[in-house]
Amino acid sequence: MNPLALIGRTLLDFLSAVGHLARFTAKAVRHCFSPPFYAGQIARQFVDIGYYSLPVVGLTTLFTGMVLALQSHTGFSRFDAESAIPTVVVLSITRELGPVMCGLMVAGRIGASIAAELGTMRVTEQIDALTTLSTNPYKYLIAPRIIAATLMLPILALIGDIIGVFGGFMVCVYGLKFNAANYISQTWEYMETRDVVSGLWKAAVFGFIIALMGCYQGFNSKGGAQGVGKATTNAVVSASILILVTDYILTGLFFSGK
Repeated sequence: MNPLALIGRTLLDFLSAVGHLARFTAKAVRHCFSPPFYAGQIARQFVDIGYYSLPVVGLTTLFTGMVLALQSHTGFSRFDAESAIPTVVVLSITRELGPVMCGLMVAGRIGASIAAELGTMRVTEQIDALTTLSTNPYKYLIAPRIIAATLMLPILALIGDIIGVFGGFMVCVYGLKFNAANYISQTWEYMETRDVVSGLWKAAVFGFIIALMGCYQGFNSKGGAQGVGKATTNAVVSASILILVTDYILTGLFFSGK
């Protein structure tokens, strides 16, 4: 096979996929801001995405904060800089680890769930049935998930930030024998509103990405059960990669001048 033809075909397939995703994104966003709104579906997604994701997000961020405190102590103790551990923990959690770990965990849980649910509806022709009943599937299935994920991820990230910082506090105070008052004082002294807000904005973008990729892969799945499985895998992988890429871009935008 001609290598140039293979490269060209791959490039064209990639550009075609990007174009389909861009059209899907534009259509989905447009339906998120135009009536009618299905309040019941949005409320259901709030519960599924937010409330039921709290345990996994809480456990993940708790142990992330605890491990971060331990590793920081291992490194900083070589330079007699243990006093910087509270600052490192709170900045790392609020700026990066809180929203990113929250996004990755929710992508594994919710992204797969959305893709599997919509993929099953697609291969069993339930989405076609909605269209036959004069119900716009973008309004009824996609918009509620995107709205709920975009709004709930910042809340989950904020809760994860608190739990993660608390995990670092527990390790330092009860494991490494830090003074509790000094630890809290340093945490408040060096934490800025900008650090927390930037993490919450990241979480909102991550939530949009998770819901979008889950809906896109599930909505366009085909090929029966095998196609649903492939769509589920692609939703999680694509959302996770986009979260990491977007995190780098947003970090550059938020902190490029500092």
